[in-house]
Amino acid sequence: MKVLRVCFRSACFSTHHVSLSTALVNMSSSGCFMYFAYGSNLLKERLQLKNPSAVFHSVGRIQDYRLDFGLGADCTNSSWHGGVASIQESEGDEVWGVVWRIGDQNLPSLDRQEGVHEGVYSPLEVKVETKDGPLLCRTYKMNNFRSCPPSPQYKKVVCLGAQQNGLPQNYTQKLLSLETNNYSGTSILDQITDIQK
Repeated sequence: MKVLRVCFRSACFSTHHVSLSTALVNMSSSGCFMYFAYGSNLLKERLQLKNPSAVFHSVGRIQDYRLDFGLGADCTNSSWHGGVASIQESEGDEVWGVVWRIGDQNLPSLDRQEGVHEGVYSPLEVKVETKDGPLLCRTYKMNNFRSCPPSPQYKKVVCLGAQQNGLPQNYTQKLLSLETNNYSGTSILDQITDIQK
């Protein structure tokens, strides 16, 4: 989900005083980019498994999208053993998430995590509304999406990330109420749990 590599630092300027296009030019050489996470990468420990430079920037939301869970058409399974998050265009809906500032050196690892080179997800740029104003961020959208429920482990990571970062309570409740596929084996959650110990 996204494509431009940009970094907005509130200490450098306010987006209220500088146009977004000017901000992109000013930040293009900053050595970092802004990434909007809405799925398992809401959880810091998950994101930092492969992207250790990631630093929390803010909570935000994108308008006219909805959150959905599934797999790409050519994918019969995932390392999460069930559906994973994607965004779908949906007028009037919104998706909440976290804006992370990530060093350019981790862009290839983030793309690999999202399966960009295999065609699982495509990067795109989205306007994220934050308490300090709009930011242009990189995010990812699944290609050839087909709906299927997430595993309990994937759901747990998404919900922990929402709680960890203070996403709105009503949005977090929607995540907590998701039905799962009841998978009970090992998953990436085991690696995250090891880190948290």
